[in-house]
Amino acid sequence: MTTLLVLRTTRCVRHESEKKAMRPYCLTILALALILSAVVAKTAPVQVMPKAQVANLIVKVENGVDEFRKYLERRGENAKDTGAATQASGRRSRQGASENQKAKGSAKKDKLDDALGDLNGSTNRLRRKFDATDKWIETKAEVQRVVDDGRAINTEVTRGSYGTEVARLWAALRTGINELARAYGVPPLAI
Repeated sequence: MTTLLVLRTTRCVRHESEKKAMRPYCLTILALALILSAVVAKTAPVQVMPKAQVANLIVKVENGVDEFRKYLERRGENAKDTGAATQASGRRSRQGASENQKAKGSAKKDKLDDALGDLNGSTNRLRRKFDATDKWIETKAEVQRVVDDGRAINTEVTRGSYGTEVARLWAALRTGINELARAYGVPPLAI
């Protein structure tokens, strides 16, 4: 009988030590499950909205693209006018940019202009398809293209030094794109 009691006590002690050894594994698995559930939850669920409200979000993005494009056009015209006025007055401005600097500036401007043109095209495509359907969620692929084109502009604006006005206009446009993306359950642009 004492042998049986000793055997049971030994088993209990062994089970207790096994439980203690398993505890870190269980905690690790629990932590991973929580992290994975957070990652899955991070993918934005589709918001239930009336079509008119989604249409307003699209208009906001379209207007932002138009404002951004107009600003860049005005900026280019103002730079040309300033250069022409300086030459006409006979004043000498600071030393002009080298050919290499001009080429880099032109290439940088062209990249931003091309990316903005792509965003304008994808926004126009979204508008056409959105207006033609009763179920606005069917245009999710077009919204993904808008976000992808916006990502190209985001990269270009953050890499280049375009000034505070470009940063302000882009921040407003990016906010509009992100609101639209969240409505469709598309991952938004990074800030």
